Amino acid sequence: MLSIEQLQAFATTVETGSFSAAARRLNKAQSVVSQHIINLEIDCNATLFERSGRYPLLTEAGKSLLPQAQALLNQHQRLQNTALALTDDTPSEITIALDEGIPFKKITTAIDQLQREYPYVTLEFLSASSLDIIDMLKTEQALAGIIFSELAMPSYLDFECLGTVKFDVYVAKNHSLAKLKCKNIDGLRLHRQLLIRSRNTQTSSFQLKISPDIWYADNYFLLLELTLKGHGWCLLPNHVADESIERGELVKLTLEHGDMGWHANVDVLQHQRYSNLAIFRTLRNLLRNRLKP
Repeated sequence: MLSIEQLQAFATTVETGSFSAAARRLNKAQSVVSQHIINLEIDCNATLFERSGRYPLLTEAGKSLLPQAQALLNQHQRLQNTALALTDDTPSEITIALDEGIPFKKITTAIDQLQREYPYVTLEFLSASSLDIIDMLKTEQALAGIIFSELAMPSYLDFECLGTVKFDVYVAKNHSLAKLKCKNIDGLRLHRQLLIRSRNTQTSSFQLKISPDIWYADNYFLLLELTLKGHGWCLLPNHVADESIERGELVKLTLEHGDMGWHANVDVLQHQRYSNLAIFRTLRNLLRNRLKP
């Protein structure tokens, strides 16, 4: 009979690459992890790992079982989180992390209403890059996050789209690109790019590396300052660039046949352990459509 422990040992071995690494992550003895997998192979009547090399490799049977095992484990985690939330114990303090590129002024009215409905809850606000916020939610340093959408979202997070933020490509007024109209985006490859990166050096899925010469920062206001100093071109949310555009310090780049900019989706996230609590359902409801065009 298949068990959750067997499937956890199996999936974790695949994720970590070895039985010993899986044992460390699961905080179990390696012999226990190995036995769980042996029992799973007996129950499935199939060999799941090729063990002849230094590291275990999935067999065809293992590859077939893996997505089903992962789906079941994700659903099991969701069931556990839902069960824990049945008492609806509202936390006394909630930390909300926001990407600095998201216009906070459009969020504040929702926060005001949340405070009126939960006056005894202490709210803390942190700013970080979207990828760093995902890590903060994993460790529960933050209980809610508002980020730019990522193509790959961890299975332990629940998320909902709030709308979009418009981005464009900008340079300083004295940059050599400022007086040019690029025929295509390849024209940017000849100039330094300024790019957002998380503190553990991850780059967002929508922040494309275009130039071979790149400088990095972990927030859009640092990128703005670097751009104003003429160090390169960068992709910025319009609201971050607006004041510098009005002062004539910054120039928005365009293509010969169109616009370089695009709209980035914005999501609100919670860890599944907390997403069913009434205060987070209220928060999602209050934020809904705040960033719609």
